[in-house]
Amino acid sequence: MRRPAVDTVRPVASEPAPRVAPASPAGTLDAESRRWLEALSGTGHARDEAIGRLHELLLRAARFEVSRRRLGLPYLRGGDHDDLAQQSADDALVAVLAKLADFRGESRFTTWVYKFALYEAAVKLRRRAWQDRELPLEPDSWPDIASRALSPEEHAAESELLGALRDAINDALSAHQREVLVAITLNDVPIDVLAERLNTTRGALYKTLHDARRKLRARLAAGGLDLTSNDAGHPR
Repeated sequence: MRRPAVDTVRPVASEPAPRVAPASPAGTLDAESRRWLEALSGTGHARDEAIGRLHELLLRAARFEVSRRRLGLPYLRGGDHDDLAQQSADDALVAVLAKLADFRGESRFTTWVYKFALYEAAVKLRRRAWQDRELPLEPDSWPDIASRALSPEEHAAESELLGALRDAINDALSAHQREVLVAITLNDVPIDVLAERLNTTRGALYKTLHDARRKLRARLAAGGLDLTSNDAGHPR
């Protein structure tokens, strides 16, 4: 994703201020959160100034998250760190302004917006990690049960379940369901990366996973096997 120019943040301030829903009685908000909401839902210079301060806050949060993860990110060059933080802050700002009406005052406003920056930074770091990698849609490997301390009977049962699961994935699922399930649960492809590569949404992929798991349970149940204790993994 191309890093927005610094000035691209400014047009947001000239747009109509979003309506802040009266979800929480004014008396239940701390004073700082109330000032943030009043400034961001206002107009003119006061709102522009509040948006600038909000962007600075989000940028600090994004830089913190990138810095926290940098030791495990050997693929990042020196200049990439701040570039990713800037992109994360810009996108988090847009998301916060669009969701102001969702703020319920269950935490401080600054705590609430901080999470937007952390999320955007995490997503962009995962995408950067995968940008030059081919998307694996076939299993790299199946769980190795041979090394587990199982009795012969337990080993036979595990082998039977694993074999039935492989057959069910190959036979009961559509090609798309199989690709999504294998990529996320066996090859550890982050769901937001997969959504970007397949030109779809996280919600659509969650629905695909749900349908795939339902089909697998039905197929295994028909064969007298139970998958409830091994739910084919969870997306990250």
